Amino acid sequence: MKNSELSDEALEMIASRFGLLASPSRLRILNSLGDQEFSVGEIVVRTDTNQATVSKHLSTLFNAGILSRRKEGLTVYYRVSDQTIFNICDIVCDRLRDQLETRQMAFTNLVTKPKRSRK
Repeated sequence: MKNSELSDEALEMIASRFGLLASPSRLRILNSLGDQEFSVGEIVVRTDTNQATVSKHLSTLFNAGILSRRKEGLTVYYRVSDQTIFNICDIVCDRLRDQLETRQMAFTNLVTKPKRSRK
């Protein structure tokens, strides 16, 4: 995206994709799925989130093409179909980890620095 000229439509699509990741509940669902397939009930248990919330977010992620689903009898199973979503999350997590480590080092240096005596 660096130095690219993007149309307004392209920018809207990019913003929409990032918007999908703006919900802790959706991130929790994606994290719980990983590269596995689970039923809605299993996702509810794995995320410790209520059924209505899970169903709403599964629908959002499915409609965006992030998840796929299959029905077996009365049970619906979901899996991540767009694995690139994890690449985005990994990049963000790595950067946040680096920032946190830098802040922790700065704080440690501040706390362990000997106090100057006043005269």
